[in-house]
Amino acid sequence: MPYTPCNTRYDAMEYRRCGHSGLLLPAVSLGLWHNFGYVDTQENCRQILQLAFDAGITHFDLANNYGPPPGSAEENFGRILKQDFHGYRDELIISTKAGYYMWPGPYGEWGSKKYLVASLNQSLKRMGLDYVDIFYHHRPDPNTPLEETMAALDLIVRQGKALYVGISNYKADEAAKAINILRQLGTPCVIHQPKYSMFERWVEDGLLNLLEKEGVGCIPFSPLAQGLLTNKYLKGIPEDSRAHKSTGFLQEKDITPEKIEKVKKLNELAVRRDQTLAQMALAWILRDKRITSVLIGVSRPEQVTDSLQCFRNTWFSTEELEQIEAILR
Repeated sequence: MPYTPCNTRYDAMEYRRCGHSGLLLPAVSLGLWHNFGYVDTQENCRQILQLAFDAGITHFDLANNYGPPPGSAEENFGRILKQDFHGYRDELIISTKAGYYMWPGPYGEWGSKKYLVASLNQSLKRMGLDYVDIFYHHRPDPNTPLEETMAALDLIVRQGKALYVGISNYKADEAAKAINILRQLGTPCVIHQPKYSMFERWVEDGLLNLLEKEGVGCIPFSPLAQGLLTNKYLKGIPEDSRAHKSTGFLQEKDITPEKIEKVKKLNELAVRRDQTLAQMALAWILRDKRITSVLIGVSRPEQVTDSLQCFRNTWFSTEELEQIEAILR
């Protein structure tokens, strides 16, 4: 059936300003990392995107290597975009990235101008787009001069292939240099996408303060620790979980008894807050006003609905925060 978006799609979503820019992002954005490739059901992907947009999620986040296999998430997204969202492109923020391995030879990964420009051209073709709203350098390149990588991002904006640029997985000192170079070039870094969750706290050691000081937005990925911060693993490893998939980044060896014990205690606190563990984990990140948006990854439409219930309670008492810190220690 033809898709018609919900008329009230903007009524409930919170939109936050991205640093010192004119860009507003939904507080919850949808990442298409693991569950939008050729190995996944196209109709399920379609239902997820429709439900997300109906709920006010306007930002869809991709990368050249998302799938699996690499590139397939962009191709699937492009087909659904043409089928269901062709009249709504100007209501969407679509981002993609380049930095990880995509093709053989010396120009198929990292941060050279050759790779970044070629990769974005491929991404635009896969998605059937003239431009993306945000283009990220996906990871620092230890061998290419940072000036070249940032100049490539500046060039891409001047060519009209991206409206904004950002960086991902950069530590605080690396990010400071990249932000400064881009500012000098006249194309500001609008956003940083780091890994951040209750189990991954490195951004608190300088990066969040830097982004606030420099007027750069922050959109964490993996806020649920690849599903570990959900109810899924409370009673073992389910057959349909990411940990059982060879394509997933969360592996069985990562799910230790010690970690499960922490998850159980966090879940008990979430229940006392009248939330699921996933909702509490998202609320815990969103309570920080330095966070522009948080990226969720889902495998079923109902997980979108569940995640958005985090807005029912994003306030934490001092006692609750202390309990969380004690559990995580």
